[in-house]
Order: sequence, then structure tokens, then C-alpha cells
Amino acid sequence: MITIYTDGAAKGNPGPGGYGVVLKYKEHRKELTDGFRLTTNNRMELLAVIKGLEALKTPGQDVTIYSDSKYVVDAVEKGWLWGWIKKDFKDKKNEDLWKKFVVEYKKHKVKFQWVKGHAGNAENEVCDRLAVRSAEGPGLKADVGYESLNNNTTVK
Repeated sequence: MITIYTDGAAKGNPGPGGYGVVLKYKEHRKELTDGFRLTTNNRMELLAVIKGLEALKTPGQDVTIYSDSKYVVDAVEKGWLWGWIKKDFKDKKNEDLWKKFVVEYKKHKVKFQWVKGHAGNAENEVCDRLAVRSAEGPGLKADVGYESLNNNTTVK
């Protein structure tokens, strides 16, 4: 069983953002994080999950993802995502990331567990710190999916 903790942050919504991920398998532990110059909180929450799943080297793993994002957890666990796919994401945001998510999700046996944010879950708190630090860091990348769709700034 692989455990993935995730969190996303945005300083403003939209604004600079980042994600944090902690992957755990037996005695192994890995942290992932990155920051973007213009994005949204929901995009960073979803990107954290994608990056966690992309980091898995072997398909078919049993994975539990802990997230404080109702947006992500409910979209999958309540089945909303599958309806959005049937309607080709009509009027839905973050289509680019949801499509990436589905590719990674289908490679494994994934279940989600919602955790209350800022409630003392140690690994969720680590993810939060990683996400915030990345959002505030230097050299932020372009969230091309967000910036190109919203024409908010020139993508470099």
C-alpha cells in the first residue's frame, strides 16, 4: 500500500501557487513540490494529486490519497468526474488537469480519504508548508494550462 498526502496553495485566487506531496511506502518517504506564478488553489490541489501519482514507478499499485480538497476528493469519490467526462467537460474548469489525472488514476487502484486541513495531520501539514513555500519562492513557472486558457499573461 502506497500512501500519498497532498496539498495545494494559492496566494490570491488566482495568484502565485504551489503544491506539496508526501509519498510513503514502507520505510521510504519522498517529498515533491513546485511553484507557479499564476494559478488557482483548486488547480494546485489537483496538480498535487497528479504529481503524486506520476511519481509511482510501477502500475497497479494500491494507493490511498489523503487530501484536504473537497473539490478533488468529492469529484472522484462522488462520481462527478465521470459525468464531466461524458459531457466532455462542458462548462467545467481545469479540464487539462482532470484529463491528466484520469490517465494516472487508471494506472492504479486509488482511493481517496478527505482530511480536514490545518487540523494536526502531520503529513498534511508538511504538504501545506511545501505548497506555501513553493508559492512564495523565486523562479515560479508558468501554469501553461491556466495562463493560456485565461489569457491572463503571456506564457513564456
